Amino acid sequence: MTSTAADRVRHVREAARENAEWCDAVCRSHGVAGEFRSDAWTNPRRTPPLYPDGVTLTAAASAREVLARIDTSSPGASVKDSFACLDLTSAGFEVLIEAQWVRRAGDRPVAGAPQAVRWDAVRTPEMLPAWEAAWAGDSGPRGVFRAGLLDEPTVLVLAGHLGTRIVSGAVAHRSAEVVGLSNVFDVDDDIDRAWAGALAAVDRYVPGLPVVGYEHGPGLDAALRHGCTPIGPLRIWTSTG
Repeated sequence: MTSTAADRVRHVREAARENAEWCDAVCRSHGVAGEFRSDAWTNPRRTPPLYPDGVTLTAAASAREVLARIDTSSPGASVKDSFACLDLTSAGFEVLIEAQWVRRAGDRPVAGAPQAVRWDAVRTPEMLPAWEAAWAGDSGPRGVFRAGLLDEPTVLVLAGHLGTRIVSGAVAHRSAEVVGLSNVFDVDDDIDRAWAGALAAVDRYVPGLPVVGYEHGPGLDAALRHGCTPIGPLRIWTSTG
């Protein structure tokens, strides 16, 4: 079935809302919950590394109003412009990432994970540091994913094991309409192995819902190879001050 322009707008709104809810879950695990309004999710305090201070939920969101609800006085402020329609340059921001929202229909068949890799959900706080170490590699931040996330009923931290070693992983977060797939990684840079395994795990744990997320570069290429469709652009802005 051909997607209409109205469908794409609705799908981007669903993806943006899910992503904002996931960002809020991460922030709440750090004790810095954000606020949802009709135009955007925002956080008045600095958020954890790699997570934005604001996520717009509609193309009508005002740059002035969104920026007024985040901390722009200290370094590191960032805004996820979900519809790629804001201009924050006059406020001292620059574009950090140009990306694409992607969506995969919930009724599409999933090929399945490579048989040698066993995918499971991370269930205990003791397992989480090893997962985060594999995700972060040598240069990524540590302490982003805290044990409180495992108590969230909408969150699944997924790990792909080769023997006893975590080689791949992802996070699945469920909203009312979709499942967001993020933080897809593979320690051997076999991103197709990671996407195949993550999608199969989502299909096993949360079947039937569309899968959404945003990607750029090789991650976007891999998402498209595994059945995702681009539905709209987004930008991540970061403060230059």
